[in-house]
Amino acid sequence: MSGNAAATSHSSDVRPSPVNTKRTQSELDTDQLKQAFSRSRLKRENVDWVVTSFLFFIHAGCLLAFVPALFSWQGLAICLVMHWFTCSIGVCLGYHRFLSHKSLKLRAPAKFFVMVAGCLSGEGSPMTWAATHRLHHQKSDQDGDPHSPLVGSWWSHLLWLFVKRKREDKQLLFKKYIPELVDQPMMQFFERTFAMWLWVQGLVLLAAGWALDGWIMGASFVIWGMCVRMTAAYHSTWFVNSATHLWGYRNYDTRDESRNLWWVALVAYGEGWHNNHHAHPSVAPAGHRWWEVDMTWWAIRTLQMTGLAYDVRDRIPKGRQANDVETADDKVLAQAARPLTETAA
Repeated sequence: MSGNAAATSHSSDVRPSPVNTKRTQSELDTDQLKQAFSRSRLKRENVDWVVTSFLFFIHAGCLLAFVPALFSWQGLAICLVMHWFTCSIGVCLGYHRFLSHKSLKLRAPAKFFVMVAGCLSGEGSPMTWAATHRLHHQKSDQDGDPHSPLVGSWWSHLLWLFVKRKREDKQLLFKKYIPELVDQPMMQFFERTFAMWLWVQGLVLLAAGWALDGWIMGASFVIWGMCVRMTAAYHSTWFVNSATHLWGYRNYDTRDESRNLWWVALVAYGEGWHNNHHAHPSVAPAGHRWWEVDMTWWAIRTLQMTGLAYDVRDRIPKGRQANDVETADDKVLAQAARPLTETAA
């Protein structure tokens, strides 16, 4: 065999190593998701009109609360109770600390209960919320963060929600960031039925108000129980994305611009202690100082005392060092792939 032939034969036998192949695929996936959440995609032809229209009508309905005939004390009470239930129990406890960060485990009845609360919030399905949030933590205030205020304060507050994302982008987001959730029957159920819960709560509120005192009361229940409550809930959650990466103080030296902001913590049930959370994402309590009030932590402790929550990660770290330094894809995937116990014996 000639030297040239031998060289050709040898080069044809060279194959990319599994490690290099995985790294290359990871880089391609990262670029795809970076493009999917890029501000450059916010164009008229790429607007998610379902989400945009829903948010518009909820905000428009909120304005009807200024009509005196549509005010009722019962509607106001429903608004306050549902705000706490859907935001603190559904989003903060269920979607965020339980599902996204595994700060605690829940027994099956409690898990179903908090997922219902999360769906009623109207802030997205559990799987979509958790996957997007894990992406945010990996890329926080860097290129690829879905909603960094460094790109723009209005972008981080709500404009990022208006972008329509491709089906393959959503599938990749799920595969990369919530691999342990995609095959869980309960998660699949809520992914399919998310919109149904919104319709059901609207009809229940309308029917309950009508049964109590006619159609005006029914309209009051819908306006205050959904439109006012959801508008307030949306902005209190969105302030966590925007305001707490711009203003406030820092207990920890994180790699991002997260801050602790007291007024966001009050309206968002503890989520405003955002620097604490970004420094130590898997710690269940968000308030790490005695003055940092965290109402969601009170709910977690209540579930823990009743036995519905267990393996709660409640140890408050000491010092200013944060554990958010390692951001490689394999670290995120390793964390996401840790088993999540759905039930206990």
